[in-house]
Amino acid sequence: MSLQALKAFESAARRGSFKLAAEELSLTPTAISHHIGNLESRLNVSLFHRQGRRISLTGTGIRLAKATAEGFRKIDSALEEVVKAGNTVRVTTTSSLAAMVLIPSQHDFEQANPEISVEISTGESVDSQSYIIPIRFGDVSVAEHSDVIRFESFNVFGAYGMTPPSWENAPLTLFTTEWKNKALPAPPLTDWLEKNGLQGANIQLKTFDQELFGIQQAMAGNGLVFCSTTLVERLLKANVLQHFDTQSVTSDLCYYVPGRDSFETRSAAKFLNWIEDILNQ
Repeated sequence: MSLQALKAFESAARRGSFKLAAEELSLTPTAISHHIGNLESRLNVSLFHRQGRRISLTGTGIRLAKATAEGFRKIDSALEEVVKAGNTVRVTTTSSLAAMVLIPSQHDFEQANPEISVEISTGESVDSQSYIIPIRFGDVSVAEHSDVIRFESFNVFGAYGMTPPSWENAPLTLFTTEWKNKALPAPPLTDWLEKNGLQGANIQLKTFDQELFGIQQAMAGNGLVFCSTTLVERLLKANVLQHFDTQSVTSDLCYYVPGRDSFETRSAAKFLNWIEDILNQ
């Protein structure tokens, strides 16, 4: 069945005229009549009543017109969605990664790729939707290895220029995170203390439900923050935060994109390669 014939029929049925259908499709009225005649021959039905130059749909024509109009609307909608997806990268992720990494770096990506725009939304629980890239923060054990874009490590950081902490003396305020999602592995503070020989350190812990808030407190000089190294890389380079003579510790957490290989547009591929590069610099 000729797609061009169906398109000619749909246009003529909608416009109520072979001439108007011809103008819409940049064809001649004769070509429209020929396409519809062939369609009627293939289907062995009459789709239009013809009275001179006037046409009207038969009962069968009405049914087919409704179906073809709906079909072409779906095709047009799908094509529009694909075109938009090709020019726009839509990303959902946690508030902390968006605020500390993605949004500050977004301008650099769009400058390097002026044909692509990036839309970022946040949420601690990220649902997969068509054409939306979900960058999740989760347990390494539940992520496919090929989907992981960054394995996470943790360390302690403080405001740039502050005196290195004396762990044995006055109580030190240390901000850390207690995840909203209780299924996530806790930040590996115990492992960090053991690795750095600080099990007996005089520490007063304060917790937030997002790493972003603890980092902001450290930036304000209100204490130290125990957080993921991913979120503070830009702040370290900008001399806003500093780390001390302590060793970072690995964790059971990572950033990953479920079904990473399913994002097939060139824009999505460029963005995914870019975000993996900046997270692992």
